Amino acid sequence: MRTIVFATGNTGKMREIREILKGMEAEILSMKEIGIDADIEENGTTFEENALIKVKAVARILENHTDEKLRSAIVLADDSGLEIDYLNKEPGIYSARYMGEDTPYSVKNKNLIERLVGVPDEKRTARFVCAIAAALPGDEAFAVRGVIEGRIGYQEKGDNGFGYDPIFYVPEYGCTTAQLSEEEKNRVSHRGKALKAMEKELEKRISFI
Repeated sequence: MRTIVFATGNTGKMREIREILKGMEAEILSMKEIGIDADIEENGTTFEENALIKVKAVARILENHTDEKLRSAIVLADDSGLEIDYLNKEPGIYSARYMGEDTPYSVKNKNLIERLVGVPDEKRTARFVCAIAAALPGDEAFAVRGVIEGRIGYQEKGDNGFGYDPIFYVPEYGCTTAQLSEEEKNRVSHRGKALKAMEKELEKRISFI
């Protein structure tokens, strides 16, 4: 069985990743679970650039790992965020760092809603973007992208998501992504789409699926 190391320590994100990729015959481990605590500077200008920076950094760390399983692992990394058109696509690639990394998302969400006071529905358009990069042993790193379109709501709603999910309203479903069931969210979310695109891309390159 192949090993996949995902460059994150976020437990909510890992839960989604494992659920979406459960059809793959692979052991999926987080960077945190294998004891890597790397401070990687994400200084790219796009989601793809930041995902590639992370995946290459972790792949380099694993190159000389004492565990052969980890030396030959596929490394995945993502960079994702919220783009709000009315706010010139803020917070964008700075979504995780918006108002400070340790600031609760309830505070971040409240701030974004306040910045859109008086803005009508048609101008509240937004999207979640997720770029996922992969580094395969002996191969060039590459990235894929997933997007979900929606708009910013007027208050937080829902408990099933995390981050900006409670304020991201999807007209097609009549609710926020935090109100979707886990199964629905994994099917339509930016991360779900990007992971499925990555799964298809890996199918072309390796034979463990």
